[in-house]
Amino acid sequence: METESEPYVRLATLRQLHQVMADMNTARSLADTLQTVADGVVEGLGYQLAAVNLVRPDGDLVVAAFAGDAAAESLITGRVGSRTSWDRRLAMGEAWGQLRFIPYTEGWILDEDDVPQWFTDGPPPRFEDEWHPADRLFAPMYATGTAAGELLGVISVDRPRNGRRPGAWGREALQMYAFQAAIAISNARLRANMQRALVRLEREQQALRASEESFRQAFEYAPSGMAIAEMGGDQHGRILRVNDALCRLLGRPASAMRRYSFSDLVHPEDIGTLLRTSAEGGRAELRLGRRDGTYVWASLRNSVVADATDGPRFLLTHVEDIEDRKRRELHLAHRASHDSLTGLPNSAELRARLSARLCRRPQEPGVGAVESLDAAYGDHHGAGHGSGHGHGLDFGAPTTYTGHVGHTGHVGHAGYSDFDGFDHHTHVVTPGADDGAKGLAVLFCDLDGFKSINDRFGHNAGDAVLIEVARRLTSGVRDGDTVARLGGDEFVVLADGLGVADAEDLAVRLRNAIIPPIRVDGRAVRVGASFGIGWAHCGMTAEEVLQSADQRMYVEKRSRAKQTRRAG
Repeated sequence: METESEPYVRLATLRQLHQVMADMNTARSLADTLQTVADGVVEGLGYQLAAVNLVRPDGDLVVAAFAGDAAAESLITGRVGSRTSWDRRLAMGEAWGQLRFIPYTEGWILDEDDVPQWFTDGPPPRFEDEWHPADRLFAPMYATGTAAGELLGVISVDRPRNGRRPGAWGREALQMYAFQAAIAISNARLRANMQRALVRLEREQQALRASEESFRQAFEYAPSGMAIAEMGGDQHGRILRVNDALCRLLGRPASAMRRYSFSDLVHPEDIGTLLRTSAEGGRAELRLGRRDGTYVWASLRNSVVADATDGPRFLLTHVEDIEDRKRRELHLAHRASHDSLTGLPNSAELRARLSARLCRRPQEPGVGAVESLDAAYGDHHGAGHGSGHGHGLDFGAPTTYTGHVGHTGHVGHAGYSDFDGFDHHTHVVTPGADDGAKGLAVLFCDLDGFKSINDRFGHNAGDAVLIEVARRLTSGVRDGDTVARLGGDEFVVLADGLGVADAEDLAVRLRNAIIPPIRVDGRAVRVGASFGIGWAHCGMTAEEVLQSADQRMYVEKRSRAKQTRRAG
């Protein structure tokens, strides 16, 4: 470089410096930019040695580039100096604008710090502005170009080619060079960050595309049904997409499925189950309608899929065909609750159905009910037939009835109101003989003459008779009534909503249905039937109700036996 006393600067030097700055801003990477900065000091500013110390994320400075001496470059590149040591260097010495010059007379203080440095030999200065081998000159690089900005790094220079300390023009040139170098380094970092971000974005997009493709394949080729439906809003539950497995399960094409929501496809009895499980994580077992009008049992499991940009959320529903399992479960449940011979509800199922109609709240008399109770507990015909709540039917003998007045469980009826637990329960009542009330009749049936058929013709014949009797009993009752087999030759009929006369008529009809001959193995056999009618009401247990009807049946059976003896 020319000294400050020279009246002009050589045009070749300016051109060379311009080319160096152009090279800094066209470097392809941060590493190339840093090396270009170091090379430009040597090539364009007239120094024989230059190092670029770059601030790391932890604040310390690393020698990121070196120019001018290959041996020194291999020795010092990559070494780190602490930020504390660098701050002390930049705070001492002479301030040449933003440059810091530490003459050899003060530099000895820094010999023991941890800043990487090189040593050059040479004779002591012969004149005042001659460069000494131990002189140090630093050009800080700031993000905003001023000391108020973030420190990006420091350029260290040594051994000017003209052997002199830089003059005013040389100092200003180095300071401007450091300013341009800071811009070039910032731009290089920005480009590097953008490149890394683009690479990361591309990788994420590739991963997203791969994930979407994996999801698409998993969705489309899943062996069980899959559906995506809208979540929330007016179109909640509307099906947007289905896979082939679900289309095959329901026998409907994908184009048709998109016109429905699951509420359109579910069995009417299962709508409540669907609504309770339509949220995230919901699970349900329900029936879905097929195109042919039949229904198939399916297990639905829901999960929520959110849009990648936090947009709308969708309901992903996994639909599994459980028809075979459900059929086995229903079969096992039916076997557990029904008689294996006749197919009728068994004893346990009968007691469960009867108990479901009763509660433990006893029925108490209301105001003005004394006469009704007297009539109910009295012996209408002067012949007592047991203490149970019911009556027997002696076909051809006088009919005796004992009953009990009940209430519906609502305020004001029969003189008292409900308490907690019974507010919504309609109490089962025991109708009087002539009050027109309706109740739950329990008809206990025992076959007459069945044992002799078993003894004479064997158990196969007895089983055939029981099956036919069960069929005749079932045919003789209303839909909703229960015909159950307790075991052996004992049957029970639960018939709700009957008055006393209705129950007696039903017993007569059922007995008349049983009496006709039954064909077994080419022969005709006959059985008779004895019926006892009990009445269920709240406050009784199912066992008590059945026992009452059973007692009435035995009263009838004994009465008929006496009549037979008298007739003989």
